[in-house]
This record gives sequence, C-alpha cells and structure tokens, in this order.
Amino acid sequence: MTQQRLDPDRIPRHVAIVMDGNGRWAKMRGLPRLQGHNAGMMALKEIVKRSSVLGITHLTVYAFSTENWKRPEEEVFGIFKLLVLYVQKEIRELNDNNVRVNIWGDWSILPSDAQNAIRKAMRTTQNNTGLCFNIALNYGGRAEILKAVRSICSEIQSGAFSIDSIDESMLSSRMYTNGVPDPDLIIRTGGEYRLSNFMIWQAAYSEFVVTDVLWPDFSPDEYEKAILEYQSRDRRYGGLT
Repeated sequence: MTQQRLDPDRIPRHVAIVMDGNGRWAKMRGLPRLQGHNAGMMALKEIVKRSSVLGITHLTVYAFSTENWKRPEEEVFGIFKLLVLYVQKEIRELNDNNVRVNIWGDWSILPSDAQNAIRKAMRTTQNNTGLCFNIALNYGGRAEILKAVRSICSEIQSGAFSIDSIDESMLSSRMYTNGVPDPDLIIRTGGEYRLSNFMIWQAAYSEFVVTDVLWPDFSPDEYEKAILEYQSRDRRYGGLT
C-alpha cells in the first residue's frame, strides 16, 4: 500500500541504515542478545530485497562499529559467526538478483572464517550491476577520515602533489565510499538520535529519519514509510527552494 504512494522519480539513490535495537528486542522477549542479532539478519534480508525492487542503487548498513569491540567477547564473536552464516545462506540469492556486495572498514583483523566469507561474497558478486549492498564492518567514520588523511600525507611526502592541491574531492576519493554518492537518506531504528560515528563525512547533507521500531521489527513497509518521509522533505543544500 505504501509503495503505491511513493514517487518513483524521487526514490533516494543511496540509503544508509543504523540497524539499532537487536539487543533490546531480545531482552524484551527474554532471549539471549545473539537471538536479537539473528532476527536482525532476517530483517536485513527483506530490506535488501525491497531496496532492489524500489530501484535504490546503494544500500549501506552499519553492521559492526570500531566501538563495538567493547561489547562482551561472546556477543562480538557471535556476530561474526552470524556474518559467516548469512553469507553461506544468502550469497546465491544475492548473486542471482544482481546485487554487488562491498565491505567498508578494516576487516583484516576479523576472525579468519569471517574474512573468508567476506572474500567469497565480494568475489562472487564483483561483476554484478544491480544494487550495491555496502556492509560497514569494523567501521568508524573518524577512522575512515584518518585513513584518508594519512594516505594524502604519504603522497605529499613522496612529492606526488602539494598541500595546496588538497580539496574535498581529493579527501573523498580516499574514503571507502570513493565513487559512491553521499547518502540521500540515513535511517536509524531503535529511537536513538545520533550518528554513532557512522559516515560522518558523507552525511553532511543527508536527510535523517529516526524510528522507534527496533531493527528486527523493521519491515519493508516500515522502510517505505521512512522513504515516504524523505520524499516529503525540501532538500535545499544550504540554499533556497
């Protein structure tokens, strides 16, 4: 019903999602936190499918932040095991639906089975031309900016260019998001009003939609409600209509 009300000419190119509320969802049901993360994986599957149907070209999800290492070890490594399971179960369908999987963040320090799953997902889907499904994993916005700055400093030291050559496009080109449009819409589930170190460079003119719905309950219909809210906004980018 919501889909019929969406303006097909104003579908956001890039949607980014902070998937918050898995732990609270599990706690409300007296379940272990990992059960919430597992339910969240099921919700993610449906959002990826609906993104493709709607014609969204880029979907980025915040799966694991650089700060999430502070959580209990059992939960952290349980999340990585769920990642491996997700790839094993879903990679064929993602590939059949022409979805390309990208991983943003420093995944070199993840457990070896998680690294192998990541390589498989990217290798299997690398030639696909449909939805770009970007998973931010061991990702932090500040760390991403630091990585870009260090890259530029190294090139300056080598004499590749001068300090005066640095501009926004140069910094952007050293980000994980190089070549990807900034998110038009950032959705946060779970009712919290903060970015939590997510895409802080790219979010300069993104529209924000926050919902109290916990991530495992974030259905495709809720997704379309958020997009409908986005379509009601007047995006002026600092200017006038």
